[in-house]
Amino acid sequence: MIPSQVAYRKPNNINEALQLVHDLGDDCKILAGGHSLIPVMKLRLNDPENLIDITGIPALKEIRDNENSISIGACVTHGEIAANANLAKHVPMVSIAAGMIGDIQIRNFGTIGGNIAHADPAADWPAVLLAANAVIVIKSIDGQREVDVDQFFKSLFMTALNDGEIIVAIRVPKTAFNANSTYVKFAQPASRFALVGCAAAVDKSSGLVKEARVAFSGVSATPFRDTYIENALNGNAMNAETVNSATTNVADGVDVMSDHFASVKYRKHLAGVYARKALSQLI
Repeated sequence: MIPSQVAYRKPNNINEALQLVHDLGDDCKILAGGHSLIPVMKLRLNDPENLIDITGIPALKEIRDNENSISIGACVTHGEIAANANLAKHVPMVSIAAGMIGDIQIRNFGTIGGNIAHADPAADWPAVLLAANAVIVIKSIDGQREVDVDQFFKSLFMTALNDGEIIVAIRVPKTAFNANSTYVKFAQPASRFALVGCAAAVDKSSGLVKEARVAFSGVSATPFRDTYIENALNGNAMNAETVNSATTNVADGVDVMSDHFASVKYRKHLAGVYARKALSQLI
């Protein structure tokens, strides 16, 4: 289906983009990679009068290696993230997840900012950013604010973004747990979205787990950290026995999704399998 007629605007910098968003209000949508927005426009599920293309703004396309963190611009593509050596060194699960997204065309055009703004429950980035303790940097015409990732994803396709705001960067800290991290998923064969995706990051000191962070996408309508697994690992030796014990009650208390791809029982079973798979890689 062909989308409705729409006015296309391409600002040269962030300030121009923010002014357009402010002036146009509900009559506009932000276009980044377009892999989430264009399909729903074709189905007339979203019918904006204006598209604001932010992909040409240089400040949104940078990966900056800072002293204590790495900042990823909102319009950096999945492919660029997968190829970045500093991310692979300091936060390997970010590089791994980026390389698993879709196919090569999607990785070359899809952006991290557009992905998390859409907040699809089966997307890979939410689990990874939750495990990484990332911070989402957001701007509006009134200024800039930073949102901890565990406060960003609110519900199905809903985030902490307010009207007139644009994601400008995602900041990932350089920590011991992020340096020892991975991501695994059970992918839907056609779309490559995660029926279950598990990101794990573990700081080990003197053979014991100092801090563990385990997060899931695809399991429920909102990505989540499994605090039961984390608490079961913290303070204990990192071995197969500990991992198996910690993952016996994955997603307990979580409203697990059911759809034509996987039932609640099967999806919960997969969550346990992939939690063990991720954590086993970090032993």
